[in-house]
Amino acid sequence: MIVDVAAILVAIAFAVLVGYLVPLLIQIRKMVAESEQLVTKLNVELPTLITELRTMSQNLNDVTEQARGGVEHAAVLLHAVGEIGESVNQVHSVVRGSGGSLLANVASVVAGFRAAKQVVTERFKEGGHHNGG
Repeated sequence: MIVDVAAILVAIAFAVLVGYLVPLLIQIRKMVAESEQLVTKLNVELPTLITELRTMSQNLNDVTEQARGGVEHAAVLLHAVGEIGESVNQVHSVVRGSGGSLLANVASVVAGFRAAKQVVTERFKEGGHHNGG
């Protein structure tokens, strides 16, 4: 009788174990099927994705190279602007240093141009009268 009770307990334990294992095995089988579908999909889409990533990487490298060239050009431009600024500063220093004498020199040059213009204009008029008469 004890052996019968033990056999019944073992049978009940086995039935409970099978009752838990069957749904677990069904779930594992579904997961394996889904994993196979995922691997198949990755095998189809992954090469395209890798190609697109390589293209994007090349485009990024090209943009980076263009930006580097632009920065170099900007550096040259800024250097030239700096040199112009230094030249303007030097001229400003000369003007500030010589002050009135520079203005006097400019006024003298303007007066000289006016006088020369007056002489040329008068000679042109005189030459026009001689040629016409």
